[in-house]
Amino acid sequence: MDYNSIRYGVEDKIARITLNRPEKLNALSFELRREFVDALHRAEADDSVSVVLVDGEGRSFCSGYDITPDASGRAGEPPEGWVNSEHFDAWTDQFARSCFRDWMTIWDLMKPVVAKVHGYCLAGGTELMSMCDITFVADDASLGYPPMRGMTTPDVLYFPWKLGMANAKYLQLTGNSVTGKEAAAMGWVAKSFPAADLDAEVARELRALSSISPDLLAANKASLNQAYEIMGFRNALSTGWQWHALSSRLRPGAGDFGRISREQGLRAALEWRDGPFRKEGLR
Repeated sequence: MDYNSIRYGVEDKIARITLNRPEKLNALSFELRREFVDALHRAEADDSVSVVLVDGEGRSFCSGYDITPDASGRAGEPPEGWVNSEHFDAWTDQFARSCFRDWMTIWDLMKPVVAKVHGYCLAGGTELMSMCDITFVADDASLGYPPMRGMTTPDVLYFPWKLGMANAKYLQLTGNSVTGKEAAAMGWVAKSFPAADLDAEVARELRALSSISPDLLAANKASLNQAYEIMGFRNALSTGWQWHALSSRLRPGAGDFGRISREQGLRAALEWRDGPFRKEGLR
């Protein structure tokens, strides 16, 4: 398959999937997501691959979901499994359901998936990153979910599973961002490294990890995942579309961000959402 929004290659037992929309800070369009899922299955079926690496082209890992109303955003062909029906449109959230399905591909993959994060990793980008099995980040990376300040709950409710209660509540209630170094201290990611050393340090980690037999890696990943599934991981995350629908459609202020964006422009809407936090010196 030829890809437009990602790059894919295999070298030394490592399949590398690079998000490749640098002009959009690798925003997650429908096309990118379809290609990403295809590449995951491609790597899983390739016996020469032991580990999958996900990174981003340009100055950031991922700025979140692409919600622009054009062919590169939600107006494009939706992901597999999208149900467009008069019976469901008014009360289900097909977008959030599709996000859950896409990122659970990472969870269900037989092979470990490693994320290498630099620059900004925001909103939907943190969902992708957090569903990876291991994440390494640059110390100065910026990780957070600002849309929770005025738009919706997350599409994929990963916070209570990736963080302890204190930090999960702090980050989800505020929508604040933290640096990569802070994220590592919180346990959100595995390790952080100085930005200049990120590539070399992740390469070192991957060389060691890829030396383990793929069948043993698969057994270790599956046994860990099964433990979390017994604790309710999959069921908890599958409720995300319900909360996303409630918060985006039924709460009294659900349309405020979109209304301000339409009437005054996106910059004004972002200022409405994020301005009070910047005023207090928060990201």
